[in-house]
Amino acid sequence: MTIHTHILGFPRIGAARELKSALESHWRGDLSEADLEAAGQQLRARHWAQQRDAGLDYVTVGDFAFYDQVASHIQLLGCEPARFHFDAQQSPLSRYFTMARGADTHTAHAGCSHGHPAQDASDHALEMTKWFDTNYHYLVPEWSPLTRFSLACERLFDEVAEAQALGHRVKAALIGPLTFLWLGKEKTPGFDRLALLEQLLPVYGALLDRLKRQGVAWVQVDEPILGLDLPHAWRSAFESTYWQLNQVGVNILLATYFSPLEENLSLACRLPVAGLHVDGIRAPHELVSVTDWLPAHKVLSIGIVDGRNVWRTDLDAALAVLQPLAARRNGHLWLAPSCSLLHVPFSLEGETALDGEIRSWLAFATEKLEELSLLKGALAGQPDTTALAISRLAIAGRRASARVHRAPVAQRLQALSPTADRRDSSFPQRQAVQRARLQLPDFPTTTIGSFPQTAAIRAARASHKRGELSTADYARQMRAEIAHAVGRQEALGLDVLVHGEAERNDMVEYFGEQLDGFVFTRLGWVQSYGSRCVKPPIIYGDVQRPAAMTVAWTVHAQSLTRKPMKGMLTGPVTILQWSFVRDDQPRARTALQLALAIRDEVEDLETAGIGIIQIDEPAIREGLPLRRGQWDAYLDWATRAFRIAASVVSDTTQIHTHMCYAQFNDILPQIAAMDADVITIETSRSDMELLAGFGDFQYPNEIGPGVYDIHSPRIPTTVDMVRLLQKASAVIPPAHLWVNPDCGLKTRGWAETEAALRNMVAAAKQMRAG
Repeated sequence: MTIHTHILGFPRIGAARELKSALESHWRGDLSEADLEAAGQQLRARHWAQQRDAGLDYVTVGDFAFYDQVASHIQLLGCEPARFHFDAQQSPLSRYFTMARGADTHTAHAGCSHGHPAQDASDHALEMTKWFDTNYHYLVPEWSPLTRFSLACERLFDEVAEAQALGHRVKAALIGPLTFLWLGKEKTPGFDRLALLEQLLPVYGALLDRLKRQGVAWVQVDEPILGLDLPHAWRSAFESTYWQLNQVGVNILLATYFSPLEENLSLACRLPVAGLHVDGIRAPHELVSVTDWLPAHKVLSIGIVDGRNVWRTDLDAALAVLQPLAARRNGHLWLAPSCSLLHVPFSLEGETALDGEIRSWLAFATEKLEELSLLKGALAGQPDTTALAISRLAIAGRRASARVHRAPVAQRLQALSPTADRRDSSFPQRQAVQRARLQLPDFPTTTIGSFPQTAAIRAARASHKRGELSTADYARQMRAEIAHAVGRQEALGLDVLVHGEAERNDMVEYFGEQLDGFVFTRLGWVQSYGSRCVKPPIIYGDVQRPAAMTVAWTVHAQSLTRKPMKGMLTGPVTILQWSFVRDDQPRARTALQLALAIRDEVEDLETAGIGIIQIDEPAIREGLPLRRGQWDAYLDWATRAFRIAASVVSDTTQIHTHMCYAQFNDILPQIAAMDADVITIETSRSDMELLAGFGDFQYPNEIGPGVYDIHSPRIPTTVDMVRLLQKASAVIPPAHLWVNPDCGLKTRGWAETEAALRNMVAAAKQMRAG
């Protein structure tokens, strides 16, 4: 047998988040570009060595990025938007970070409400949205008839040379031309981005030729849009595209993942490429068909190890799938994870505090490399019997563990009323009694939940975790931080306040730590975007809430002010989407368990006198299956889970939800069916474009379009925000509009936060004045 192993990508942040530390140090001005580049080079060398030491036949080059791989391709292919007005004196890295984070003009704008010109488009960072159905965010390319392409950046070629100098066999990785165009956004009305393909392909051809001349034997070209419901013109473009690229003469491994190929299966198999990678986790039912359709001379790469979840691979089951497929391919097969390992934590090695039994059920990126090696050896007739036996025991132990199932949870689900997801009255009736209770002005101002997590807050949390700060002293310090946040909000003149979430480490982790059925890692970080990393909880068993989670903090905050205080919760679908979820029961059932746990918290907050409760669901959109035929089933259980969490309250209690960094227009009926009294959404990066769909749909409830991009260091002026609110008022009834930032303010500093919010309050006052 000839079995090869490879990966589609590896976690770029490092075992100890070294990339995050280097990036943030550079952005603060403490680390030079040269030193940042050196840090990146060290990480790449270390990660390639891991791949080699695990026995992989190729190391993957091109998966590393300082912020985002799509942004890297924008530079590589010479299509930086002209609106940034970059000049020849700017380094590629500074341009790259400007596209990602916006122009750093906060010094000029800080504290200024008037007297500055309206925001120039060149100040805006590129829009950011979710990478397919993951929680990774990519920067959205901008397309227009003026877009031009050229081979404009040497970074990929330099990294190939780095790997070769270290003695590695290199497989370069690229985003395919059709997926790259698909991921972008037309900035000119009526323009079709597919029209850019003709001028893009010669640049891809030149790129492949450069790699060929460098001695790269294989180039992985990712075309995950083959797992989508593509328009006819896009499907038709694949054959001519890859016929043209195949003329270069380098071996192309076309990679698909995240979704079944379905009607694109035969197309993918007949494309003129040297090999095809398919996702054997998301589309196991297609493996036999792919094996039969793919010509015998082509390489078949099977994603047999789950690149999206953390559970140990059942190696016996994997071998049972692979052995007949290898036989059909005359013993020639490539093995890989289903997708890039970017989406899982780096290694279990540092998880010494993790429960031993549960730890034995898990495999992170490093362990998944080892699983590939075990599968390769077993298929080649050289099985590691000891390692296979250990794996077998762990799989059996998880299936039999009494810790996974809780009878009271099952009984509560069984007894759930069919009307548990319905509010008592319609929205217009609720709106009237809520307005009478809350007495808010027009264009009420609020924030999304979190305020800056200062060094003092983080130090206190770390000290408490280490046992150096007592629980009583920690609680005292957090109450002081809450009082500080409340005082600052009152001074700014905000209408609806939040407690600031000083006590929370993460919007999902905080809740998971207090729910049964969750376990947590110490170093299980995953990149969300740029330097932003999250540490997803692991849901291993049935979920229930043993005690109140937020009530005491929220009641304390309400006691400090006469203004309404929002209770802040993370919704069941977002907790599900941003966790590593058990794979032994349907996700819908786990979501329902989470909904009941949040419902209990909502009920307790209302009983404690909290009149506004926000249940954040930023991940509703990202949970959509990539195939539209599966949307209705998902949206039915996802929106029902939200309603079950929210519908326990009376009409006078106002339910908010928040969503961000995704496209919502195609699911607006389902968002409306969630029946939140107020929804806040991210709209500032799109210059309110996202709001147009809500207006066209005549969204029935109240809405807060974001007027402050919290992911950029730029401080918007009052003029900027008034302009955005005027645009919003043109499509949404002004009586239904709220004024708020795009998202939580956890990652920002107090000085910029106060400056931006002061301008925001001033903008709301201008709107009230007409």
